[in-house]
Amino acid sequence: MNKKLLSVPIAAVLLFLAFIIMFNPFVMVGPGERGIKIKLGQVEPEVYNEGLHFIFPFIQKFKTMNVKTQKTTVKTAVYTKDIQQARITYVLNFNVQPDKVNKLFQEVGMDYINTILTPVVEGTIKDIIGKWNAQDLIANREKATGDILFKLQSQLKDNYINVTDFQMVEINYSDVFERAIESKVTAEQEALKAKNKTVQVEEEAKQKVIAAQAEAKSMAIRAQALSQNKSLVEYEAVQKWDGKMPQYMMGNSVPFINIGAKK
Repeated sequence: MNKKLLSVPIAAVLLFLAFIIMFNPFVMVGPGERGIKIKLGQVEPEVYNEGLHFIFPFIQKFKTMNVKTQKTTVKTAVYTKDIQQARITYVLNFNVQPDKVNKLFQEVGMDYINTILTPVVEGTIKDIIGKWNAQDLIANREKATGDILFKLQSQLKDNYINVTDFQMVEINYSDVFERAIESKVTAEQEALKAKNKTVQVEEEAKQKVIAAQAEAKSMAIRAQALSQNKSLVEYEAVQKWDGKMPQYMMGNSVPFINIGAKK
């Protein structure tokens, strides 16, 4: 009797183990993931966090989605405003909104990168780059990058995707166009250098004119003063005297100024 009673729970345990092995009703959500339950073809509203969860076999299915930040590096070709083809290499950082994975799965599915992310990114890049001339784009790369990032964040937010960073790491044009840009930049630099030299020469000439005008004005003032003041004439002569008395044919030295003379 006791053996029969004991065999019942053992059989139940064995059946339970067989059920688990055959149908595997437990699912695991790993680190950086979120889980989604589908019951009879319908996505349930609850999002399941990391850990072990139970499902009813045949009735429920379970999907997991990565919500960690993902990084992708892509090369693409676009046209600028002046119809120059630009080969752009960009880096994109993004992640799925953790509390909206069920919505993303329901509306888009697991292949959201090819279905939504890539088309939106490519379209945004073409739109922003198409507003710049090729040469201006090089000088304004940071502004164009910021505009692309802002637009991506605005558009993809409603599709349950967070864009955390976008960088254009490389912009390349055709070899012919790049050589033309280099030649133009060199010519502009030479023209600026020549202009600066011209300005310098003009400024030096202007300073000489100012100095000459000042000297002429000074000489005019002195000449007028000398003509009106005899003593000042004698003072100027003393200032220029080298200390030697003038010699005359008669052999006598005669003062060339009237020392002690009174009017």
